[in-house]
Amino acid sequence: MLDVGVLKALANDKRLAVLEWLADPVAHFPPQRDGDLVTDGVCSVFIADKLGVSAPTASEHLRLLTASGLLRSKRVRQWTFYQRDEARIAEVKRMLQDGW
Repeated sequence: MLDVGVLKALANDKRLAVLEWLADPVAHFPPQRDGDLVTDGVCSVFIADKLGVSAPTASEHLRLLTASGLLRSKRVRQWTFYQRDEARIAEVKRMLQDGW
């Protein structure tokens, strides 16, 4: 079921940009010292930098995307890495196309 949290997560240009960038992380982010861009996801520090926002602001955007199920997070050492949950994104797309 599509909930308000998903709609809230999608109702922001910066969060939509994050989803777009994470669809092809190698094209949008530099190599990381810890964690692979594809298998582990992208470090929140790189996402904040690309968004041009502070770490706390990026963290809130990433929290909303994760809470809605659109992103998955993974801890690697002291860093948190994010990647898209393609199954959930496909589910949301289907619900939106079907008029939920």
